[in-house]
Amino acid sequence: MSDSQALSQERTVFLLAHTGRPAAIRSAERVVQGLTRAGVGVRVLADEAADLPLPPSSVEILQETGPVAVEGCELIIVLGGDGTILRGAEFARASGVPMLGVNLGRVGFLAEAERDDLDKVVDRVVTKDYEVEERMTIDVLVRENGRIAHRDWALNEASVEKQARERMLEVVTEVDGRPVSRFGGDGVVCATPTGSTAYAFSAGGPVVWPEVEALLMVPISAHALFAKPLVTAPSSVLAVEVQPQTPHGVLWCDGRRTVELPAGARVEVRRGAVPVRLARLHHASFTDRLVAKFALPVAGWRGAPH
Repeated sequence: MSDSQALSQERTVFLLAHTGRPAAIRSAERVVQGLTRAGVGVRVLADEAADLPLPPSSVEILQETGPVAVEGCELIIVLGGDGTILRGAEFARASGVPMLGVNLGRVGFLAEAERDDLDKVVDRVVTKDYEVEERMTIDVLVRENGRIAHRDWALNEASVEKQARERMLEVVTEVDGRPVSRFGGDGVVCATPTGSTAYAFSAGGPVVWPEVEALLMVPISAHALFAKPLVTAPSSVLAVEVQPQTPHGVLWCDGRRTVELPAGARVEVRRGAVPVRLARLHHASFTDRLVAKFALPVAGWRGAPH
């Protein structure tokens, strides 16, 4: 028995892929073949297994799509862009199993590896050569007439947005029980540091290093004298109140889950009780990741004198 097989006995990895992309299908084939060759079991969802040109005997196929699908797995490997990785985060948060993202999209800030690194990813998984870090989430409450009408969560952000394109959404923002500003606009993004490079960044918010514990509130196209991005304490409670006379709004959590917000609804955002665990392969600084992902110009930099 080889050393890698000895390490991988009775081990299972959950594989999630964007099988609508040919590149994801080819990548999934390589990952499955590499892991099973080393004796690591691979589990996939039935609807994705149908799109993968693999013999059914090579993977464990599950009909269940909830957290039970990840039970007994040591790792979740996600192949796709940020949207697919956010889908994987739903499994990771519910199960506590760490997630490793391989970017097959454009930016892929949540990904730990790129498509060209697949063989290295497989090797590192087989030898358990990775570290796990926790990323802060947010818990989200929607109140209507004082009662809790909806609960949700997000890894990146919860955004309160206008539903009708032709009408502004009137809101009042609040931090720790005190009002901050009332304005009309396209909405408000409440984000984590992880989400600071996603929708909040597009709305004009700051980039926050993931080691920083904080909450962000970023207005979207606001018509107001004071509608600046805010960075608050991680213990703060942020709230966005949809004004009674305004059209209905909509709440999006990570761009994946949505609920309608009637006029008068109140959205509360606080630090999440359950983090998402990410598997890390590299020790590169977040600064280097930021420069690489956004292709930032750094020509002329000479560095600190030695």
